[in-house]
Amino acid sequence: MTTSQIITTVVVAVYAIVMVSIGLITSRKTKNVNDFVFGGNKIGPWMTAFGFGTTYFSAVVFIGYAGQFGWSYGVSAAWIGIGNAVIGATLAWAVLGRRTRLMTKHLDAKSMPDFFMKRYNSSALKTVAAVIVFIFMIPYTASVYNGLSRLFAMAFDLGENGYEYVMIAMAVLSAIYVVLGGYGATAVNDFIQGMIMLVGISAVVISVLRVNGGFGGSVDLLKTVNDAKVPSGSLASLFGPDPINLFGVVVLTSLGTWGLPQMVHKFYAIRDEKDIKRGLIISTFFCFVVAGGCYLLGGFTRLFNTTEAGEGVGDNLIQKLSNGKLEFDAMVPAMLQKALPSVLIGLVVVLVLSASLSTLSALVLTSSTTLTHDLIRPAAKGKMNEKREFVTMRVLILFFLLVSVLIAMNKNAAITSLMSYSWGALSGAFLGPFLWGLYSKKTTRAAVWTSFALGVILTTAHMLIFSFFPSSFSGFVNWAKSLPLNLASPINAGALLMIFSIILVPVISAFTKPVEKETTENAFSAYKA
Repeated sequence: MTTSQIITTVVVAVYAIVMVSIGLITSRKTKNVNDFVFGGNKIGPWMTAFGFGTTYFSAVVFIGYAGQFGWSYGVSAAWIGIGNAVIGATLAWAVLGRRTRLMTKHLDAKSMPDFFMKRYNSSALKTVAAVIVFIFMIPYTASVYNGLSRLFAMAFDLGENGYEYVMIAMAVLSAIYVVLGGYGATAVNDFIQGMIMLVGISAVVISVLRVNGGFGGSVDLLKTVNDAKVPSGSLASLFGPDPINLFGVVVLTSLGTWGLPQMVHKFYAIRDEKDIKRGLIISTFFCFVVAGGCYLLGGFTRLFNTTEAGEGVGDNLIQKLSNGKLEFDAMVPAMLQKALPSVLIGLVVVLVLSASLSTLSALVLTSSTTLTHDLIRPAAKGKMNEKREFVTMRVLILFFLLVSVLIAMNKNAAITSLMSYSWGALSGAFLGPFLWGLYSKKTTRAAVWTSFALGVILTTAHMLIFSFFPSSFSGFVNWAKSLPLNLASPINAGALLMIFSIILVPVISAFTKPVEKETTENAFSAYKA
């Protein structure tokens, strides 16, 4: 074992001990379902804001998205980070924060499916929403494991199949502290993990840029990249070689937070509405530093990596996967291995570990809560008391992690595709109904059902046509790829679904039967106090 690996092992071990210890300490205060799901509604603005940011960003961004979009768009990929901060954080808190906190508390809604049932007076909406959450949370969780394992495999030189052992170890670690302490443990850990992420990403960006003479020198070198697929010098330009499809990435990764159950859940649990303004400022700063740093870092991957065709100016050869696509998920780990001094490798591993475990904890907690509270308990017809619900949630966390790890074992499952399909389906289905449910008394059940159906059906159809059976639809696939906005991309498809959801819900509501007046007035009375 090298000196770098010894240092990294010690750092990771200390980190793991701290995380588990927090789980043990908070478990003493986790006595019921409300404590487990909301931390007793005692989470202040700093922890909520850091929880929002750490749930938002994980190995998916740092390894998968930074690698693929940095390679494709160069320094203009930094616009994704700016969009994440402005749209995904500032506007999300400003538009959703206060109203979500007030209405969910008034309706006593413990999850997004529970909100749909009580806001629209439909138990069927609750059931279907719960199924959608459980199914489409799994690929997102798998993408987090995928990215995290690749970084560990690089740091410890684990070989071809070493990443599989890493995924299992991370699943065990995240399971321990979430099962023990629930949302309380997650919130405390998120705060610690957030501090690590802020320091870590700053150190990594500075280290990478210094290799080629700072920011100016790196940009000048990026201008010399020889790639027949992009205009000369465009990788170093303000809007990059493909601004239209770059915009699609910005929309998916920024607007997507508005309809994701694990993100809006942060507003449910915040201590009081006065903390919303402070949380907005803290969350925006956090997202700007972390997301902006990740995507800016990714913009320089070509200075360290190349392909069989001789693209880029780096010397690390990026291999192709068995499906013929470049292994984008290997680009950032390879860059870090070349650019960072050995003492910083441990910091980077803990940085990505922090980002990933915080996201994983939010995902598994949201999924287990939804399945237990919104599906299993209603099906039990009064036979499940709170103690059994508590135990069931903990068991389902373990099951959810197991399934996600099995999916992530497939190396051909690119991180960006897994996340895009997950976000596209969830936000494509939920964004419009949730947003308009907070703001408009005219939103109808028919409009909600339409959004649910389009989000799930179109995402599934896209997955089948473009990912599983592209040869059977080759003509259509080639046509979709030839458009200025590449419709074959799950990223663009997901972004369009989110926009459609926002537009279609009020349009359909204008022509369909409204929800009972008593139900609507009760929901909106939350804002009168």
